[in-house]
Amino acid sequence: MDILVIGSGFGGLSAAIRLQAQGHRVTIVDKRDKPGGRAYVYEQDGFRFDAGPTIITSPWLIRELFELCGKQTDDYVKLVALDPFYNIRFEDGSIFHYSGDRHQIIQQIQQFNPADVEGYQQFYQASSQVFKKGLPLMTKPFTQITDMLKVAPDMVQLQSFKSVAGFVNQYIKDERLRIAFSFHPLLIGGNPFQSTSIYAMIHKLEQEFGIWFAMGGTGALVQALTRLFCEIGGRLLLNTEVAEIVINEKTKRATGVKTKDGKLFPSDAVVSNGNVAFTYLNLIGEKFRKKWSDRRIKNLQYSMSLFVLYFGTNCRYNHMAHHEILMGRRYKDWIEDIFTRKHLPDDFSLYLHRPTATDPSLAPEGCDCWYVLAPVPHLGGKIDWKTQAKPYRDAIVQYLEQRYLPKLSEHIVTERYIDPLHFRDGLNSYLGSAFSVEPTLFQSAWFRPHNQSEDIPNLYFVGAGTHPGAGIPGVMSSGKIVAEMLMANG
Repeated sequence: MDILVIGSGFGGLSAAIRLQAQGHRVTIVDKRDKPGGRAYVYEQDGFRFDAGPTIITSPWLIRELFELCGKQTDDYVKLVALDPFYNIRFEDGSIFHYSGDRHQIIQQIQQFNPADVEGYQQFYQASSQVFKKGLPLMTKPFTQITDMLKVAPDMVQLQSFKSVAGFVNQYIKDERLRIAFSFHPLLIGGNPFQSTSIYAMIHKLEQEFGIWFAMGGTGALVQALTRLFCEIGGRLLLNTEVAEIVINEKTKRATGVKTKDGKLFPSDAVVSNGNVAFTYLNLIGEKFRKKWSDRRIKNLQYSMSLFVLYFGTNCRYNHMAHHEILMGRRYKDWIEDIFTRKHLPDDFSLYLHRPTATDPSLAPEGCDCWYVLAPVPHLGGKIDWKTQAKPYRDAIVQYLEQRYLPKLSEHIVTERYIDPLHFRDGLNSYLGSAFSVEPTLFQSAWFRPHNQSEDIPNLYFVGAGTHPGAGIPGVMSSGKIVAEMLMANG
């Protein structure tokens, strides 16, 4: 078959490589000048900044792609394990060094709150059960309600009706430790107080397989996958923006795509790695969408957005790890501001990325490369980012300087930032959401937009907005699901 993939993010690349390896003729079209989607790379003044995802938790999904094509991963990209996974810093000065060493984790829990050691052991066992039953669901499609009913008893047994925070809090009492073991949904656009407890398996996933980094940055992994795709005969067209998915009036099937410059690319199937809401609302006429009407799409809950400041310093801050989670003083209220009230808080909880801790080649000698990520409300709120972005940037820098990075403002030598307007206008993301559909219980698995469109049978979806969800493992798993569906559908 001739298959057209819209977008070259990790979901699109994963699907495209698998489909090309199956013997199909696959073309990827992407509106941007580089592949990668959210995993774009900014290069300026000798610094190289990964724009988006930086945490790799399921390396086997990457290795699988190379093995499918008879290649060795190490010939294309070098993956290295990180230790610690993260430093989680609290405003009282305490630091939790989150790693894969369970003995070390228990020692730290003993220091934070001895009474929580037994509770952690129980939580670890419970999260292991969630992992055992939940992980296989990441590569299983949920296209029929019966698919959901089959796993419903397991989901009830695993307490999936609870939130991640609710699941963790039943075992652990120290507020800092509760945060340390429940913050993970924020990394995939979820509210820890609303995301289904299935995401509690992330703790076991990280303990089992570690946290990894691609030397050269996430962009080096994108380059490796792009090179693999092209070597096995795939075609990649950049600076090619899709204006319409062409639907046959009689058969209601996709016959290809039309680009902004008027070119027509015929295909037997279309795989969209674009934002699900944007794809339905902007690329397909509503008359072809009985199931996914404009109203239904707009009634979904969407994840928060992000403000990300990329900056380079002319010195190194060697006391900071590769991944730093900086927790503010008002954790739950801060989350309410972002997800519910859609209000821009005055305080922060931040993710600070320092890849030069592992790979100094990403910056000039003696320098550090950074990004700091602040979750912020999506554009459903009333924040004017054209006027708020610069003051917000200044407040973040001041906060980092006062608490973690002395004299930071004096040492920044290059910078840039992105805000929700970039996610809306640059990445075609509905409401400027950074992670598409929010991962709540009733927006997960069968309740999530399906990998195969119910309206257009030869239109498939990969990426953050479909099953199983956001994050590199999630979107790469969606690529695997779609490739297997297309193989089964012939």
